[in-house]
Amino acid sequence: MSDPASSPRSLAEALRARDDASLAVLLRARPDLITPVPTDLTQLATRAGTRASVIRALERLDRFALQTAEALAVAADPAPYDELLGLMAGDEGDPAVASALPRAVALLREQALVWGDDDRLRLVRTARELLTPSPQHPSPTGLGPTVREATAGMSPGRIQEIVTAAGLPSTHDAVSAVTSLTSLFTDRRRMAALLAGAPADSLEVLTRLIWGPPYGQVTADPAPRLRWLLDRGLLLPTAPGTVVLPREVALHLRGGHAHRATEPLPPAVEAAATHRPQVVDATAAGQAYTALATVEELLKDWDEGGPAVLRAGGLSVRDLKRTAVALDVAEPVAAFWVELAYAAGLLASDGEADERYAATPAYDEWLEQSPDLRWARLAATWLTATRTPGLIGGRDAKDRTLSALGPGLDRSAAPEVRHRVLTLLAALPEGAAPSAESVLARLEWERPLRGPRTDDDLRSQLARWTLAEAEMLGVTGRGALSAHGRALLGAPEARPHRHEEHPEGPGDKLPVHHRPAPAAVPLSPPEQAAAAATAARLLAPLLPAPLDHVLLQADLTAVAPGPLQRPLADMLGVLADVESKGGATVYRFTPGSVRRALDAGRSASDLHAFLSAHSRTPVPQPLTYLIDDVARRHGHLRVGAASAYVRCDDDALLNEILADKRAAGLRLRRLAPTVLAAQADPAALLDGLRAMGFAPAAESAEGDVLIARALAHRTPPRTAPEPVPEGPPVPDTTLLSAAIRAIRAGDMAATTPHKQSPPAGGELPRTSSAETLATMQAAVLTGEALWIGYVNAEGAASQRVIAPVRVEGGFVTAYDHTADEVRTYPLHRVTGVAELADD
Repeated sequence: MSDPASSPRSLAEALRARDDASLAVLLRARPDLITPVPTDLTQLATRAGTRASVIRALERLDRFALQTAEALAVAADPAPYDELLGLMAGDEGDPAVASALPRAVALLREQALVWGDDDRLRLVRTARELLTPSPQHPSPTGLGPTVREATAGMSPGRIQEIVTAAGLPSTHDAVSAVTSLTSLFTDRRRMAALLAGAPADSLEVLTRLIWGPPYGQVTADPAPRLRWLLDRGLLLPTAPGTVVLPREVALHLRGGHAHRATEPLPPAVEAAATHRPQVVDATAAGQAYTALATVEELLKDWDEGGPAVLRAGGLSVRDLKRTAVALDVAEPVAAFWVELAYAAGLLASDGEADERYAATPAYDEWLEQSPDLRWARLAATWLTATRTPGLIGGRDAKDRTLSALGPGLDRSAAPEVRHRVLTLLAALPEGAAPSAESVLARLEWERPLRGPRTDDDLRSQLARWTLAEAEMLGVTGRGALSAHGRALLGAPEARPHRHEEHPEGPGDKLPVHHRPAPAAVPLSPPEQAAAAATAARLLAPLLPAPLDHVLLQADLTAVAPGPLQRPLADMLGVLADVESKGGATVYRFTPGSVRRALDAGRSASDLHAFLSAHSRTPVPQPLTYLIDDVARRHGHLRVGAASAYVRCDDDALLNEILADKRAAGLRLRRLAPTVLAAQADPAALLDGLRAMGFAPAAESAEGDVLIARALAHRTPPRTAPEPVPEGPPVPDTTLLSAAIRAIRAGDMAATTPHKQSPPAGGELPRTSSAETLATMQAAVLTGEALWIGYVNAEGAASQRVIAPVRVEGGFVTAYDHTADEVRTYPLHRVTGVAELADD
């Protein structure tokens, strides 16, 4: 037992007894307490008890710590540790609960939700108000009010009737009667004897109310089974037609348990399948390469200017569908890649009058990097981004549809959930892929919902999306965390894999390879950059080397058996159309694709030379004929601006065009034997003639053939969107140290005894200018510390403890204990001064 005189009388006193390391732990766990920095420990305690801060702290507790707080809310105030243990472990005891409870109490103390010694544990008042059962806010414990609370409005005569019916002697007042009744209900032996005489149907009523809700409805004339309970106070009326099971009765029937199921230990994350680490890394590397190719294809598709920006911001549903078709993926997957490119700063809106999405200059820089570095940038962005693509297509609070790249997609919890899910994967043996259900169960234990659980709660959704997105991005392979995925979390590098053959499958017995554990909390930006660089270095040797060749086939297709070098891929993308993608990419040559290459300024001889140089197989004759045939007809017709005209040395060809019914929409007329004029613009005329099967070429005003090179549209320089943090950021060590010094010094200024009585109401000390100057000069000679009031240039008043060093020119130079540094203050801003007491 601790000495009551030495026990803290308030949370402020409990905080005052902590050392700096303990305060640092509190402020790191609850960073909102130092935003801004409190002036002293009393203000820190007040802020720690505010409703918003307490709710935020309760939401970050694990299930067992929250159950401990809920048990304290239904215990006496203050409660001894043994009473709390009885509520958590029950009358029969539970070794697991007894072992875990000290940790939970220490965590609640650490976060300033509980204070006091073990024999006088007190829950912070605001937390008790939030967790105490009430009709409006039922407790997760399912308990009701105490006998004292339930009988608060009952007449003394009725209370005496209940006491007599329960077999207790009558008392002189209602207070002692309630005390006597409470004593009966908390005495296990006497309570068992009372219930032994209860009718069976009355016990059945109690059984239905044991685990809550504890309230029930009765008629004006209760049935005999209810009357027996009401007469003895085992049910107490709370309102007309409503009765409640008193807390003490429920705890007796429960065997002392505050909760139906106490969960002292987190559920294990179970492996659903196990693969060789080499297979996991290779699969993840393949997914990483696919991710890079998908992002490149997306932005290449938007190279000349992407979809228009909606008036409210974001991408229209139609444009998202079109993008999904172009990428050959489902719409949710397309939304993920679009959002990832946006979060990485690779695309943005161009800001023009007809605002459209386009690649940024950062995209060109990204393309110049090696594949491993490009992947590392995407993966690091995904891990820390707050934008949540999984919400796209849903509704916001105003029932508006959430669109890709639009507002309302930031969720502050997303980075933390992603990091935590990957950390759980990293705790498994190498190659182990967990079941999604076990991951969700673990996350739910670590951050339980204080309200009723639903299938669409945000953290569960974020966890499911994380598992799917990590697989698409190549952070995981076959559901297991890869080596470069572990490095992305900041885990130290482990020994290389042993290249030996092992079976695979859920039931296979594999040697357990363990990696060093990653960081338990998200990394700082410099640490994340270093981790991304390490991940890129581990991924680099796993990515396929770019190839400099393709395999031409007689059916006018080319097969790229792997990733192609960039110049080859760019040229082949102009000369042929992509027919299918996968492990190998199939390109198909068509008259339109060959004409596209000719329009871009290539000659037939250039195309023949290109194919001969980059094909591992002979150039098939059909492909040679196709190129020569398209090149022979290419440019035979010339289109220029009149509105538009067509000229050709072969007047028979012009006659053929005029006779074609499909040319009616172009409204052509002959100006000369070799010239036709049109009322369409040159671009429409070109498209119309090509649709008719001709191969016209555009020409300039000088008669030269125009080279149709696509101009890449780029936005002005844009910065990537900043993540939206969840509350104040976690302070670093430097800020914590400075804040604790300031709080300590301010507390000393507020609590140190003064030789003169401090003003009432916490006002600043007041002395005349002459008294202030004389006291300062005397303190310089004696080396004493002084308590001063000071008003800065912004008008903010504060109390400080200083040790004056020099007084001259209207300024005092002193060591400021509040700021822990030497400062100079204008004397005219000092409101007053007082000497500190000798002790």
